[in-house]
Amino acid sequence: MEAPSLDRQDEIRVASVPAGHVYVRHCSAPESDGVRRLTDPRPNGAPSTSQRWWPPVMLDPDWVSAHHEDFDVFHLHFGFDAQSPAQLSALVDTLGRHRKPLVYTVHDLRNPHQLDPATHDAALDVIIPAADHLITLTPGAAETIAGRWNRTATVLPHPHVVELPLLARPRQVHDQFRVGVHAKSLRPNMAVLPVVRVLADTVAELPDAEFQVNIHRDVTDPEAPAYAPQLMEELRKLAHHGRLTLTIHDYFDDEQLWDHLESLDLSVLPYRFGTHSGWLEACHDLGTAVAAPDCGFYAQQRPCLTYGHTQEGGLDEESLRKAVLRAYEERPAPRATEQHRARERAELAAAHRALYTRVLR
Repeated sequence: MEAPSLDRQDEIRVASVPAGHVYVRHCSAPESDGVRRLTDPRPNGAPSTSQRWWPPVMLDPDWVSAHHEDFDVFHLHFGFDAQSPAQLSALVDTLGRHRKPLVYTVHDLRNPHQLDPATHDAALDVIIPAADHLITLTPGAAETIAGRWNRTATVLPHPHVVELPLLARPRQVHDQFRVGVHAKSLRPNMAVLPVVRVLADTVAELPDAEFQVNIHRDVTDPEAPAYAPQLMEELRKLAHHGRLTLTIHDYFDDEQLWDHLESLDLSVLPYRFGTHSGWLEACHDLGTAVAAPDCGFYAQQRPCLTYGHTQEGGLDEESLRKAVLRAYEERPAPRATEQHRARERAELAAAHRALYTRVLR
């Protein structure tokens, strides 16, 4: 049986997993673009006022069966970390039974939240061959997808992360060159201490420079999964000896995060594996330089400095030192303009609309 025909003027209804994530929201035009993404169903246990979208209810085949008349296209982005290959296969089969095209944006070829790549690889081995169309963010990721699965992925850039009016806001003025590492809640892809030690030594050599490490409060909480007393002891020692400023805090909201990033001249990503980065995009929006590892495809996303850091090869200390020195010498960093990001967002919205139209035909 053929898929239903679609007039170019018809509204396309998309079950986007998720819909509320900033990446997904900014793949739509601020005005109407002929695409309507369903609101994320509230997960069990989430309060009625919550914006939480995880774990995604739409991944349940029963949800698809109950709501298949409410959407035209199923577009998967994030949130399937806890799904087994069997569960993902059941989702794919249910979408096929109801003749709903599956689009998948390959954000992560390596999941930054999972130390062992086998779990994510098994999920990709289900989703990527089954998808009616693939999108990814960089040519390098597309080349990897072609090599591993013999599938072609459309390359579309990551949209802005910071809201457009803030891109025209002047950056904070400060006298010192400020380097920062945000360790968050110690995701498995982070190797914080090796990076911090090199940065502490390098920044100490620079006139009018300071080094700041931020970390979430749960890393200090014995009851929290992220608890890391040995790491905290080492960071506190470095702070005590004046090698860095240590800031322990709860999760930033967006406004606090933008203020933090604007206060830095260089943000160093302490990753040893990964693929793409929304943090990098936010820094580009705000004019903060980024030193990113050479694992993944960060350097293909936006202009950034690169240093050697992989799970297999460890940290190339000299390349990290050179990246800091280059940021110090070449500041200020390139910054996105509101006009460019607005035009890029409009082009992304049009590209998604055209892609949805093709898979429906």
